[in-house]
Amino acid sequence: ARSRTVGELLAPTSPFDKKCGRENWTVAFAPDGSYLAWSQGHRIVKLVPWAQCLSTFLLHGTKNGANPASTRLPRQNSESGQKNKPCEHIIDCGDIVWSLAFGSSVPEKQSRCVNIEWHRFKFGQDQLLLATGLNNGRIKIWDVYTGKLLLNLMDHTEVVRDLTFAPDGSLILVSASRDKTLRVWDLKDDGNMMKVLRGHQNWVYGCAFSPDSSILCSVGASKAVFLWDMDKYSMLRKLEGHHNDVVACEFSPDGALLATASYDTRVYVWDPHIGVILMEFGHLFPAPTPIFAGGANDRWVRSVSFSHDGLHIASLADDKMVRFWRIDEEYPVQVAPLNNGLCCTFSTDGSVLAAGQDGSLYFWATPRQVSSLQHLCRMAIRRVMPTSQVKNLPIPSKVVEFLCYQF
Repeated sequence: ARSRTVGELLAPTSPFDKKCGRENWTVAFAPDGSYLAWSQGHRIVKLVPWAQCLSTFLLHGTKNGANPASTRLPRQNSESGQKNKPCEHIIDCGDIVWSLAFGSSVPEKQSRCVNIEWHRFKFGQDQLLLATGLNNGRIKIWDVYTGKLLLNLMDHTEVVRDLTFAPDGSLILVSASRDKTLRVWDLKDDGNMMKVLRGHQNWVYGCAFSPDSSILCSVGASKAVFLWDMDKYSMLRKLEGHHNDVVACEFSPDGALLATASYDTRVYVWDPHIGVILMEFGHLFPAPTPIFAGGANDRWVRSVSFSHDGLHIASLADDKMVRFWRIDEEYPVQVAPLNNGLCCTFSTDGSVLAAGQDGSLYFWATPRQVSSLQHLCRMAIRRVMPTSQVKNLPIPSKVVEFLCYQF
């Protein structure tokens, strides 16, 4: 089936200043669903209120797959009332933008630094930050509501290929770089770099936190998929199975699954707790043998994203297709055409997929399916229980298999 188009946001045509209109490497939604940001292909990042986008799509008569209630923005806990009224910003980052990530603060989550009285920034409940990773190795931190630059982090020596904030509101930021390292930053400590994670022998392409912020996955060249314990900043395990560079990763909403996308034309769905591949989504048939796994470069998978319902995964490949998969089915349930696509992500509520192409964004409705009570119970259990504990439960083996996502 062909996926239903929701709308599009186009980059300026033929810009004379050459600040946008090239490869769009990154797109991100704010955790509260209030904002959407994407790189317009060079130096420019566009920040747009998501509700405004949905209204525009509806106004122009495009069928909208999102829930109309999602057009209402969450009320911000702002002392000044209109301080955080969402408005559009165009940010010139000064260099090619490779990565973006939104971070929101929870005041109860204290900085790990002891000298908190010296902090220049005091992040409140209504704070929303945007981190941008640049070609020159710098990471710039912006205030989303004002569009102003807050911090300039400068320890990387190569391209900052990916960024991810811990979902727990601690404002811990992890950056993945071509300098073969991951770096951990504490933005509540004025952007102090807390730790360097070493282990990759080549470029690091991507990183992602588990929903409970306890585990970090990093992926890179030479088939690398690493899991890190973010309490001890130590490596938990390496996941082996890909045959070429691994370029994107994301955890499922309950943290029980991990999806990785690779140039070997495959998306693997893992159980990260035991390091086992549960599902393989192929983008080339027949699948290339390991010795030729890097040769089918018209089928390289560029991006992967987990939907909010925990049932669907979206992948984007060089064969000019976006695919929607169910985690328990071998073939895509929906597809959509997209040339030169490099990044994709689901909206915060999971109703829409955004994908980037040459500085523009295109949107499709997520396949709509009511989750079974069984699946909802599985997600609730897996949020708090790793695979090893599930296997020790005194329940029938078929139920254990279901809870372990064994299809």
